[in-house]
Amino acid sequence: MKTLYLVRHAKSSWDNANISDFDRPLNKRGEKNAPFMAELMHEKQVHPDLMLSSPANRALTTAEIFCETLGYQTDAIEQRVEIYEGGLNHMLHIVRQIPDNCSVAMLFGHNPTLTTCANYISGQHLENIVTCGVVRLDMNNESWQETMIDSGELVWYEYPKKYQ
Repeated sequence: MKTLYLVRHAKSSWDNANISDFDRPLNKRGEKNAPFMAELMHEKQVHPDLMLSSPANRALTTAEIFCETLGYQTDAIEQRVEIYEGGLNHMLHIVRQIPDNCSVAMLFGHNPTLTTCANYISGQHLENIVTCGVVRLDMNNESWQETMIDSGELVWYEYPKKYQ
């Protein structure tokens, strides 16, 4: 079995119009919610074998915060620009390339692609993965290459406002 966690970056700041979309940092709410959600994942005994992230500042910062809580080395985060730039096909390509010796992967990215990916793999319909939302997808695949439409089960969807 393979487990994929899709994590939307925490809330980012729009305060400085001179900063590019790629470089936007987390805002105060994002800085509060990311550690909270990372701790929730720790309580749920989430232990990723692999963390993949968009290199955009807000996504990578969120991933680094999760690393601190989950005991994953921040320098081992695999940054993939396709997570930032691409759509569903790019995401599926990235997931299908995960080594099969990895059972649990956590991917940090952006909407609308994350929501589309979760819906595609699970055959369910989430309206929107909110900022710092985490979706767990379980797949009865022996290989990540078998990831396709309706190949996974949406086990849960957690997000900060559920607990506030």
